[in-house]
Parts: sequence; structure tokens; C-alpha cells
Amino acid sequence: MTSNSNKIINDNFNSNRRGRLSIWMAQNELSHRPLGFDYQGVEVLQIKAEDLPSIAVALYVYGFNYLRCQCAYDVMPGGFLASVYYLVQVQDNSDQPEEVCLKVFVSRKNPRIPSLFWIWKSSDFQEQESYDMFGILYESHPHLKRILMPESWIGWPLRKDYIVPNFYELQDAF
Repeated sequence: MTSNSNKIINDNFNSNRRGRLSIWMAQNELSHRPLGFDYQGVEVLQIKAEDLPSIAVALYVYGFNYLRCQCAYDVMPGGFLASVYYLVQVQDNSDQPEEVCLKVFVSRKNPRIPSLFWIWKSSDFQEQESYDMFGILYESHPHLKRILMPESWIGWPLRKDYIVPNFYELQDAF
């Protein structure tokens, strides 16, 4: 195969993975990587942590005025951590609101992501839970703290490389 035919195949592959919102973001020079669509047909975009605040503001202005869900997951033991935001464009005259999923991947050694609390207040407890379970620090969050585990808890319980402490030894430490 020639390099020209490889380019055509890659362009077709990328255009199949790119949705309407990804095309709009590319036209407006908003840095992202299209990841295709999830099982419900929601467009999924990868965003760099440092680009998240500006892209979130642009999407808010574009009409994504509701944060439906923020969560996190551990991609693989020793690998990246992911913070996921599902944004919804809620309109009075629409039966089917448009959704987009933003994924931010960060290193587990220094998991820092700017908080979106200042754009969507509903991210408050959701970002706190992600911090509590995975150790992702949401910078500029007004009150980032543990909400499920005791403040004295050591480690991040939902990371795949987490080693569960012996319950009785832990209780004796108090």
C-alpha cells in the first residue's frame, strides 16, 4: 500500500469517529482528540487536563449547560487515571437533548485536573468522590476533601493497584 492510500484510510477512519461536535471544535481550533461514540451514541472526546477549563467554558457557551455526571476510573494497574464528564445541552423545545462525554487522562504519579466547579456547581461532590476514591486532585476546587473515607485513611481504595489494609490492624491504630 502506498502512503497516499494509507492517508485515505486514516482519514476515513477518523471521519467515522468524528462527530458533529468534534468537527465544530476542530473548526474553532479547540484542542481535543475524538474517541468515537459510546454504546448510547454519545460523542466521546479526549481533552488534555490543561485545556479542560477553556474547552468547558466554550462548551458551556455553546449550550452544554448541564453536567449530568462526573466520575473517574483507573484505566489499568500502574496506568493512567481518567476523569469523565457527561455534559448535556438542555433546551426547552427539545425532546432529545444532545450529550457529549469528555475524558481527561492523567498520570497516577501526579493526578491533577482543573476543577469545573466554577462552571458547573454540580461537580462539587462528584469531584470530591473522585478525589476520595482515586486521589485525583481537582485544582481550585473550593473544598476538596474526603467524603466517603475517614480523613485519616491512607491510599485510594478504587485504584486497581490498591492493597486493602488488614481491618483489625487498622482499627488498633486508632
